[in-house]
Amino acid sequence: MYVVLGANGRAGGEAARALIERGEAVRVVLRRKEQGEKWTELGAEVAVANIEDADAMTDALRGTSGAFLLNPPPVSGDPFARTEELGAALADAARRARLLKAVVLSSIGAQHASGTGVIATLNRVEALLGGVAPATAFLRSGYFVETWSEVAQTVVSESVLPSFIEPSQKIPMVSTIDVGRTAAALLCEEWTGKRVVELGGPEDWSAGEVAVAFADFLGRPVVPVPVPAERRAALLAEQGVPDEVAHALLGMYEGIANGLFRREKDSEHRRGSVSLMTAIERVVATGGPASR
Repeated sequence: MYVVLGANGRAGGEAARALIERGEAVRVVLRRKEQGEKWTELGAEVAVANIEDADAMTDALRGTSGAFLLNPPPVSGDPFARTEELGAALADAARRARLLKAVVLSSIGAQHASGTGVIATLNRVEALLGGVAPATAFLRSGYFVETWSEVAQTVVSESVLPSFIEPSQKIPMVSTIDVGRTAAALLCEEWTGKRVVELGGPEDWSAGEVAVAFADFLGRPVVPVPVPAERRAALLAEQGVPDEVAHALLGMYEGIANGLFRREKDSEHRRGSVSLMTAIERVVATGGPASR
């Protein structure tokens, strides 16, 4: 049996589905029991636990073949302080449960301890969770294509793609479908020691190419519109993003602009198979984050 954290999120949900499709026994860890109905229907076992509750997480991890672990995206407070708290609790639980194998969600660019905003929290996650299992892999994902769902309504209604990324800059992007499939594949592989696996889509893409994919799906032009740096904080504030979280997010885009969102030379490099067009079609068709 494999344990999956964050099953009601983008990457965790895809990892759980990919494992179920492989015929593996899966236990999803959720905060509330009522969130588990859809997973029970898919044949998964449901455990209720908060990541910061080391005792409950130990019980959820104990006696399993491996686990997909992650640090949830920040929603409030200081993301770095929260990472220290959650990472320490999760590491404690994994060691007490004698976890045999861990695949930990990280990000391309996590080799940098600073200069990358919120991605730097994953540098700390890698430090905190290094060696929590005899086999530990850090899955450094590219920028989720599904993140563009956050502006999909604007694209559909106004035919413009607001972007914090310069339209011509190609970066590693990947669909969460590929993230889930790769996480499941890693859990089912045999190895010992530490691995760093960096994952992108079939090729690197730019915001301009994302706009073209939206345009192809909608059948009309879509113009990528860069949001000026001086306007970004106000825009996030209008969306209700707390100041500390906004600062960390803006730091990520600064890191991308400065060329820090790139693969590390000595890591394993993998590419997924889901095309940009397929991922964007799903974003528009579902009206938001991908779900199957």
